[in-house]
Amino acid sequence: MVMIIICFLAPWLAMFLRGKIFQGIVCIILHLTLIGWIPATIWALMVTRKETA
Repeated sequence: MVMIIICFLAPWLAMFLRGKIFQGIVCIILHLTLIGWIPATIWALMVTRKETA
């Protein structure tokens, strides 16, 4: 549950916490734009869900 909240607030942090450093950097770049925030959040949620399953 905490990871889902992190995915919405800081998707790049969720990537870093999962050990995906390069994806986290790309996610930061997406998160810096208003339009890119939504895809970054969805991407972080997919990575988080895939690794917990």
